[in-house]
Amino acid sequence: MFVRLKLRMTANNFRGQPWRIALFLVGVFFGLWWAASGFLLFAVPGLAGSEQAALLVAGFGGGALTLGWVLLPLVFFGVDETLDPARFALLPLRRRTLVTGTLAAALLGIPALATLASTAGLVLSAGALGGWTAAVAQAVGVAAGLFLCVAASRALTSAFATMLRSRRMRDLAAIALAGLAALLGPLQIGLITAAETADWDRLVGPARVVGWTPLAAAYTLGFDVAAGRGWAVPLKLALTLAATAALLWWWSWSLEAAMVGSVTTAGPAKAARGGAVDQLVPLGMRWMAKNRYAALVAREIRYWWRDVRRRAGLITFLVVGLFLPVMINIVGNARSPDTVSISMIFVGALAAVTLANQFGYDGTAYGANVVAGVPGRLELRARVAAFTVYAGPLLVIAAVAMSLLLGEPTWVGLLLGTLAAAYGAGLAANLFVSILAAYALPETSNPFTINTGAGVAKSLLSLVSMLGSAAVAVPMVVAAALLGDAPAWLWLAGPAGVGYGLGAATLGVYLAGDLLDRRMPELLAAVTPRR
Repeated sequence: MFVRLKLRMTANNFRGQPWRIALFLVGVFFGLWWAASGFLLFAVPGLAGSEQAALLVAGFGGGALTLGWVLLPLVFFGVDETLDPARFALLPLRRRTLVTGTLAAALLGIPALATLASTAGLVLSAGALGGWTAAVAQAVGVAAGLFLCVAASRALTSAFATMLRSRRMRDLAAIALAGLAALLGPLQIGLITAAETADWDRLVGPARVVGWTPLAAAYTLGFDVAAGRGWAVPLKLALTLAATAALLWWWSWSLEAAMVGSVTTAGPAKAARGGAVDQLVPLGMRWMAKNRYAALVAREIRYWWRDVRRRAGLITFLVVGLFLPVMINIVGNARSPDTVSISMIFVGALAAVTLANQFGYDGTAYGANVVAGVPGRLELRARVAAFTVYAGPLLVIAAVAMSLLLGEPTWVGLLLGTLAAAYGAGLAANLFVSILAAYALPETSNPFTINTGAGVAKSLLSLVSMLGSAAVAVPMVVAAALLGDAPAWLWLAGPAGVGYGLGAATLGVYLAGDLLDRRMPELLAAVTPRR
């Protein structure tokens, strides 16, 4: 029933929406490409007759795949919740029926099918090394691993969504989310460092250890049979099934909490001083004139702090923005001014990508601005100013921290100027993207959910926005390459980059504001969820 319902809802979402069909086909193409690449990666070691390489690929590759299923939906792609469990709260469905039905529906998707196709290469690899018995054992492991990945992804996102409903738990949940996403950085750093040594014998032991954890136990069953360790198969299979059962129980508990709702423990409201209107304005904005611009800025500042979806975007930038330059410049030992400038451009562009679907966060609430006739330039200028209240300090912290980690404190001006230029260029590019390519978000309190097909849209829009922002900010890279580490440029790069970014953002607001005035009805229709 759940599978048929998901297929029907997916077909209804495509009806009359050619762009969604196109994005779905693009997603299918990338899914097939990823599946084919993964299949070859997992199959080649066994076909080449290398048991050592096969164990490394199965252990580390399987562990990375499981971590990807857990963390990537939280920090980038989102989770497709076509069948939101909250919609079944009033129906007489058992919790077990709801969990099994939504799990079956989750397995019917591009990510799950692509994962199954790619890990099928392990079956071929194990069969080449240990015969049909190893292939059968690995086929069972591939199926168990897929169930584990899907269960872990859904359990974690549901748990975080439940916690984020409570305002007191949002800060703690945000810190936990940042910590989970930060695990990707140390994992990549460790793999890069180990690969540079080229001593693959040292990695066999860690690969075996990872193979005895729920991350990769299912993906090493066939290779244990090929190596004559058949006794390990039932133990690893039991470990995987136990982990899956625990995750399903956790998911079931979080689903029940999400459907029942949370009880508020807030005390009686205190009387507002200075009037209700004054209480809506943050303390740092009391000096501003009480006009439409100040009201829009105050509203956006509060939304960016209180809306869990927007906060998830800020956390994504915070985590990735810190690890990206560290991995490029410190781990890669590339510490020239031009290389550092390139990494800073992507960090600044990543900060602005958060606004690529800024109107999608509002949904139908954007209709109030349309009815009020808010000018497009005023609207965009207020949104940019409010977002910069949060992104600006993060960019400054990133520039100072990176200069200290590199041991070059005199580069702080160069780093800050490059970040400011890329951020301003990214704002200019993403203002147009947010108007021309907006899409609706599901009406749910889960900050990690997306509509069917929107995951492809989100990833493609992010890629296009980052490339466009980087292209606009290229003059800063050219200047860094030509002037190098000249003392004058190191000090002039800061104000030059800030001026360049401010000019790009101002021009973007001016041009995109006129576009917004002409497309307000179409934009409202694009961000309105379809029921």
